[in-house]
Amino acid sequence: MSIGSALLSTVLAVASVSGASAAPFAPVGMAGARPATQVASSPSAARWGWPLDPEPEVVRRFDPPDQPWLPGHRGVDLAATVSQSVRAPAAGRVSWSGVIAGRAVVVVAHDSGLRSTFEPVAAAAPVGTAVGRGDTVGVLTATPGHCAPRTCLHWGVLRGETYLDPLSFVGRVPVVLLPLT
Repeated sequence: MSIGSALLSTVLAVASVSGASAAPFAPVGMAGARPATQVASSPSAARWGWPLDPEPEVVRRFDPPDQPWLPGHRGVDLAATVSQSVRAPAAGRVSWSGVIAGRAVVVVAHDSGLRSTFEPVAAAAPVGTAVGRGDTVGVLTATPGHCAPRTCLHWGVLRGETYLDPLSFVGRVPVVLLPLT
């Protein structure tokens, strides 16, 4: 587990014990958290768009761990530029913004019960703001992240405590060939 993941787990655990508002996304290693590789033919997929315009290069794909406490990549990294606008991929509400492990994070809770997380992103709209698909929720900061020395946006999607592949919501699910037998 990385130092950032450990710190995130601690921050979110303290928030839940202290009675603070619900965690913006599931802490790594939380009991019962199960990674999922994709959302098969999600009915909401047609209503989701890319959080960056134009459609970005995928620098690193979703790679869930075998167990919730193991290392993995719980989102996708998208090539971006500093100060680029980050947009809501679907309608929802800005549910959390702040700094975790030295990185600015914005969370959008979608009407469908899913949550999108974005880092490193400085919020452009206060918590509680309703957003439509394509509305700006923040701007990419210069904080080095997953792609250093490149600049990228890390986009995660969760249902409850389960991490999902964000690319499955924009029609970019990898093809998996299975045997006929």
